[in-house]
Amino acid sequence: VTAGSIVVPYGHVVGNEKWRGSEVAQKLQGKVRLIFEDGLGLVDFHLPNRTCILFISEADLVAGDEFKRRLVKFRNASSLRGIVIVEKTQISDQYYLGVQKLVVLELGMVLLPVANQGEASQLIIQLVSFCVREQSRDRGANPFLGKQRARPAEPAVLQAVQHIPGIGKTKALLLLQRFGSIHRLCNASIPELEQVVGQTAAQQIYTF
Repeated sequence: VTAGSIVVPYGHVVGNEKWRGSEVAQKLQGKVRLIFEDGLGLVDFHLPNRTCILFISEADLVAGDEFKRRLVKFRNASSLRGIVIVEKTQISDQYYLGVQKLVVLELGMVLLPVANQGEASQLIIQLVSFCVREQSRDRGANPFLGKQRARPAEPAVLQAVQHIPGIGKTKALLLLQRFGSIHRLCNASIPELEQVVGQTAAQQIYTF
């Protein structure tokens, strides 16, 4: 949050100093331009396009509630787009549902589970390349037509919606086109949901 005004060039990642020498940092080297900074505050990795990663490790989950305070602080103090990556292992699996409820339903942020730090680095690389594609598309777009076009759903958000039982890619796309964000989807009523996906799926989404 302290680095809220930071502008990350496309193809670069600014990492919190505490991750220097970690597995996730080693796997990022050579794939993106990784720069370490002290004083990034609550954020672990800053990506281009005002997106940042908050990484919750297996150790964080087992250690207690400190990571929850960090997420709430970030949500309250930042206008950046935060994506939460959680290390979901056999040890930390029991805590995952609680984290999912907090991140997705209460804070309205994107949550992506990974098996280990290597998988987390692959995900960060994908998100950086997505930012590059998004930027080149925006640069070539007609500024007068930009507002009329519906923006395609981000892969991370789309993936998060598909975690809802009974929701495949098609329904997830329809829901995101209609509601625009996970936060608005979480606050939708059953009748609103029924208009998009029908009665059974609407009930499943609402319950979830």
